[in-house]
Amino acid sequence: MSASEEIRETVRRRYAAAANRSAAGDHEGALVVETSCCPPAPVAPADAQIAEVQASCCGPAPVATTDEQGRVVFGAELYGAGAQGAPDDAVAASLGCGVPTAVALLHPGEVVLDLGSGAGADVLISARRVAPGGRAIGLDMTDEMLDLAGRNAAEAGVDNVEFLKGYLEDIPLPDDSVDVVISNCVINLAADKTWSSPKRPECGAPAGGWLSPTSSPTRTWTSRPGLT
Repeated sequence: MSASEEIRETVRRRYAAAANRSAAGDHEGALVVETSCCPPAPVAPADAQIAEVQASCCGPAPVATTDEQGRVVFGAELYGAGAQGAPDDAVAASLGCGVPTAVALLHPGEVVLDLGSGAGADVLISARRVAPGGRAIGLDMTDEMLDLAGRNAAEAGVDNVEFLKGYLEDIPLPDDSVDVVISNCVINLAADKTWSSPKRPECGAPAGGWLSPTSSPTRTWTSRPGLT
């Protein structure tokens, strides 16, 4: 297995473990799995999972999810009133460091692609905003996350969403088929860092744009030309 493949598999296992916990209603356990620097533990009762991570060789507690001022910079609490259109479970399962739908100006009829869509919260929020006539697509490489997103979409009752399995470096969509590309703290997980360059993904329309929060605790946003 190449170094890139090892990175991808490590990321996949971690997000699969988080998805399994969220699917069982253990959103706190999912957050612990994601913010720990340790490999995900086998599925176990929630209390045991949390204790195992906290007592691990990586340190006494998971990585902090607040900044120096005590503000939350990761997870579901970032959404607030901006989560309209997504079920509570989809938002609770969020493992992002921002809210791209809070700053992306979406219009009815547009096609939106979310790279690394996870449990589907940003896809479902986008789907409401691009209706009627538009659709929202989520791309994820983790089967468990795709299953969870599908369940959340069914609960939301929206029919203009689609979830695809694929990789950031090889998006399974035709060129110029998407108006806006968003992502929530996922671009930094790409195994091929050269892919994460200023150019837009080829599936994006020439007049479109894309937007992604960085993984920085300051929640800086990177905006690409064409996003207005």
